[in-house]
Amino acid sequence: MPQFSETMGEISPGLLGFTVSVIMFAGAIPSFFSGPPADRYGRLAVVAAGAVSFAVGAVLQASAFSLAQFIVGRVFAGAGEGLFLGVMNVYICEISPSARRGTLASLPQLFSVLAMCAGYFTAYGSVKIQSSIAWRLPFVIMAVIAVAMAITCFLLPPSPRWLVLRDRHEEAVAVVQRLGIRPAEAEKDILRVRDEDVSKQQTSFSHSLRLIWARQYRGRTILALFILGMVQLSGIDGVMYYAPTLFAQAGLPENTAGFLASGLSGILIVTISIPAAILADKWGRRTSVIVGGVLLSSLMFLMGIMYAVGAVHHTGAGRWVVIVSIFAFALSYAATWAFVGKIYASEIQPGCTRAASNAVATGLSFFTNGIVALITPILLAKSAFGAYFLFGGLSFGTLVVLGLYMPETRGEPLESIQEVFSKPLQLHGFGKLLRRGLGSSSSTFGWLSGRTSVESSTAELDELSRTHAASVRVLA
Repeated sequence: MPQFSETMGEISPGLLGFTVSVIMFAGAIPSFFSGPPADRYGRLAVVAAGAVSFAVGAVLQASAFSLAQFIVGRVFAGAGEGLFLGVMNVYICEISPSARRGTLASLPQLFSVLAMCAGYFTAYGSVKIQSSIAWRLPFVIMAVIAVAMAITCFLLPPSPRWLVLRDRHEEAVAVVQRLGIRPAEAEKDILRVRDEDVSKQQTSFSHSLRLIWARQYRGRTILALFILGMVQLSGIDGVMYYAPTLFAQAGLPENTAGFLASGLSGILIVTISIPAAILADKWGRRTSVIVGGVLLSSLMFLMGIMYAVGAVHHTGAGRWVVIVSIFAFALSYAATWAFVGKIYASEIQPGCTRAASNAVATGLSFFTNGIVALITPILLAKSAFGAYFLFGGLSFGTLVVLGLYMPETRGEPLESIQEVFSKPLQLHGFGKLLRRGLGSSSSTFGWLSGRTSVESSTAELDELSRTHAASVRVLA
């Protein structure tokens, strides 16, 4: 935006990447630490604190007359996002009925794309203002929304599962009734006290960090870290943050046409995100991962090939192949990976590690997000096709790993999901076919699940011994 350059001066690609990405790097650190406060003070208290920090950051950015103040504002805003984003997903998963958890947990992502679309058209409209208000106005709007979010946190009920862990059973019952959850499901799952969770429920950071890497939990922690980190390395934030640059590189005029093209992608993303959120509990987590992985990696490779062979020019069909592929990539991500990662990372954790593990995974997500935002303009300046091949390869690798090791959790109560991970981690889906052909490495699966092959064999022998002894007693 020319008005921003008039205030801050011209910014190099490297400095632009840092300015955009600093909000993600700033969010990574507080996200790592947000789990223990969420366990001690409640999920909503941390969300409210994050919203206040984000509001402060938005005000600093809106009032900036130097790039240094603008960056400081982005640090405050990023710290706020780091506090509330991961904990928000935990809160929604914990208050949701099993049959609708996917749809309800998808709402933050749905509202994010709505805000993104509104942001594009706010920028498209404000670019016509012949003063610095053109770029300051969006930050003022963000500050107002953040304050409203902080106030809302004091009007919502606390998580009933958190209340159970804090031994506040009567309050949990009242909250369940307020949420309208069926009594049978509440008694069976939400209000059921698991001795394991209560005995390990401590709020120090060091204890939480040790606990999520304990043998019985490390498989879930690794899976959460992998899925939240790698979905960002698909390159989606490079596409969303630098969409005008990508369209201009493909041959569209800059400024007005670039903003309009970005706004159109925003409208399409919102259009596809609505049914994707509604159907999140219909087609399963694995389906979203596999379909999304195939589409995302294929589209990235296609765009890379088009640039590598020199088929993209300011005229001709090549540029339209790239432009359509950018739209298709954003839509594919919005319909699949945008939702599944955040839902899955929260629902596979037990109550005693859910906040801490999801906080660390969200912190990694912020970090990888920042890496993408930092390197994308540099890669595009050095090579037109390098970024596309890099993100395509990372997307394909993510597809393979999750296709092998990701159990399905759709429609299962949070407490029942833990039973799947209490056993040695198994191959899933097409991974079973691979295991039949190549054989499985039980030691690797055992390490991921917190049980070695020796421990698994010992447990099986103990069970056989108990069965044999019982049979002898019956015969006697």
